[in-house]
Amino acid sequence: MPTVTETRLTVRYQETDQMAVVYHTNYLVWFEIGRTDFVRQVTGRRYAEWENECGVLLPVLHAHADYHAPARYGDDIVVCTRIVHLNKVRIHFAYEVYREDALGRALLTTGETHHAWVNRDMKPVRLERIAPEFFAQLQAAASN
Repeated sequence: MPTVTETRLTVRYQETDQMAVVYHTNYLVWFEIGRTDFVRQVTGRRYAEWENECGVLLPVLHAHADYHAPARYGDDIVVCTRIVHLNKVRIHFAYEVYREDALGRALLTTGETHHAWVNRDMKPVRLERIAPEFFAQLQAAASN
């Protein structure tokens, strides 16, 4: 089973809509928070450090979310993140977003994002060449 990281958040008032539920696009923001925290937990370094050191960026090529239940203001949220595909030029992450309370966890949203490794000129790069240590750490997390 691949490495799965957990990132905890609390729903802020500004993330809710007129129906008092979390507005759907905020889940994509939570995916990003989970993804960057995944990199920190797996490599011991912040993603921004990898960007600055290696000049590698990770734009989103595709994002998908399925909504199962709403989150509301004040809910405690857990974003579970894992790698579902990794190669030398692309990476795909999967996410599960849960509400966590005294009764346990309730699944709210599942989704994926697909990314390509690029340089600052937005040209594709092979991660194992430009950042071999980073690639090896991600590979290990994907295959655990």
